[in-house]
Amino acid sequence: MSRASTLEATPRATAALTRPRASPGAARLLPALALAAGVLVLAALLSIAVGAHPVPLGTVWQALVHPGSSYDDTVVQSRIPRTVLGLLCGAALAVAGVVVQGLTRNPLGDPGLLGVNVGASTAIVVGLTFFGVGTGSARVWLAVPGALLAVVAVHALGSGRRGASPVRLVLAGAVVSAILAAVIQAVTLTHPATFADYRFWVVGSLAGRDPGVVSQVLPVLISGGALTLLLPGALNALALGDDTATALGVAVGRTRIVGALAATLLCAGSTAAIGPIAFVGLAVPHIVRGFTGGDHRWLLPFSALLGPTLLLLADVVGRVVASPQELSVGVVTAFLGAPVLLLAVRRMRGRE
Repeated sequence: MSRASTLEATPRATAALTRPRASPGAARLLPALALAAGVLVLAALLSIAVGAHPVPLGTVWQALVHPGSSYDDTVVQSRIPRTVLGLLCGAALAVAGVVVQGLTRNPLGDPGLLGVNVGASTAIVVGLTFFGVGTGSARVWLAVPGALLAVVAVHALGSGRRGASPVRLVLAGAVVSAILAAVIQAVTLTHPATFADYRFWVVGSLAGRDPGVVSQVLPVLISGGALTLLLPGALNALALGDDTATALGVAVGRTRIVGALAATLLCAGSTAAIGPIAFVGLAVPHIVRGFTGGDHRWLLPFSALLGPTLLLLADVVGRVVASPQELSVGVVTAFLGAPVLLLAVRRMRGRE
């Protein structure tokens, strides 16, 4: 193909990848999207209804629409912040997983590959130990810069003369994560007071969080979510390879920077609020990709709906199986996510 014909084809090809086309699958996926939204509403109602004092779903709805002063109304009001945190953090983790898998072209990728979780954890541990901060709302202001610094370090190590490649980013992420994990272990083992606080936070839980945490992490999560709106078309092009994406007019380096920043904000805000939650960012994109394919214009909205659904239902399961005590949602998601990880590996082997 001549240079002239390539330049003529580029705008058409780029538009085909980036415009919100009415694909043949739209007739099937739009009703599925509405169904996913309905399931999310049901999961949110269950999150409010289930607990040490169960409240019937009808009473939950009445308490939300016409709040009163009865005991059930008080219970419902007390569980709303926990449910809102589950909605925000579940969506953030799932969308961050989609973005990282798209950037690294690694179907087993999650934000941990870029050092986001361990960067946020390291900042909190250092803040708790050496500066006496890192409890409650202060975690947000430590986790976000800590995660950003870790991602910057990963990007710097993973960049060569031709920019950052997916393989180099993954390797750099593994190195930075190993170093920071060693720092966390060294600090917590030598400071028992830090270890006592850190071991409860690191498990990941929606329980016992200050309602003010919602307003503190909301700007961070909204910023990360807004950045992802710029990415679907570019991630579709990036899936074809760096050279093809460049030929289609996509700025590969800028896409990786914007994507990494979006995933960092989403994951750091979530980690600061409820602790590091494993497998949501890995499992949800795989579940969604099973019926939407690899188009990020569908992957992102479906993941934003099914991520909080998975997190809220895992939280409900944790309250039921260990009643009258509770099992942390981070433990439940690990049990749920492990089979998905094994299935993903088997599917990859099948393709090979």
